[in-house]
Amino acid sequence: MHQHEHAHAPAAEPAGGEEFWDGRYSESTRIWSGNANALLVREAEDLVPGRALDLGCGEGADTVWLARRGWHVTGADISKVALGRAAEHAAEAGVAGRVDWQRHDFAESFPVGEFDLVSACFLHSYGDFPRARILRSAAAAVAPGGVLLVVGHAGGPSWDPDAHSEIDFPTPEQVLAQLELPEGAWTVLVAEEHVQALTDPEGRPGTHTNNVLKLRRAA
Repeated sequence: MHQHEHAHAPAAEPAGGEEFWDGRYSESTRIWSGNANALLVREAEDLVPGRALDLGCGEGADTVWLARRGWHVTGADISKVALGRAAEHAAEAGVAGRVDWQRHDFAESFPVGEFDLVSACFLHSYGDFPRARILRSAAAAVAPGGVLLVVGHAGGPSWDPDAHSEIDFPTPEQVLAQLELPEGAWTVLVAEEHVQALTDPEGRPGTHTNNVLKLRRAA
């Protein structure tokens, strides 16, 4: 699953990532809400714009939000269909010149360069997806003085707590340990659970708990 306010997986089967997601995005003219992730907005709205990397950008809502705030953004995703839709979104928003769209299967390749903000929101997966290794690549791409933001689910929503039980949803502390960061080279700015109010598929109130880890690299 790749979605804002929900989960992201590059594939439901080991070898079908790009095909799976191109098919998924082709099912509808829009899969997600078009709104930036609330936790990205909360954690990035006070940052000084520079160069940003949006990992798993999907239809581009987070990327476009950052570009509108003055960031030069690399939006990366596995799906060509999603990236085409994201480019249309950026053009409609008048920020196409601030965005570089790149297709990557993060298990195989990763955007080149250093970034003042690297955002990985809901980068979860089915199957053999090396999330910890990918997040270490994300940390390595953060420029001195820059920020790494990792947002993920803590589990299923209140109305279906066992949803996606086959996916590992690490705590912020576990993500921090998986990053294997050099001692003294990073400062933890946020490491917390955030309970979000949502409605279930029947329109009834519910909640979904997400984990937030925000780090700043030493200058």
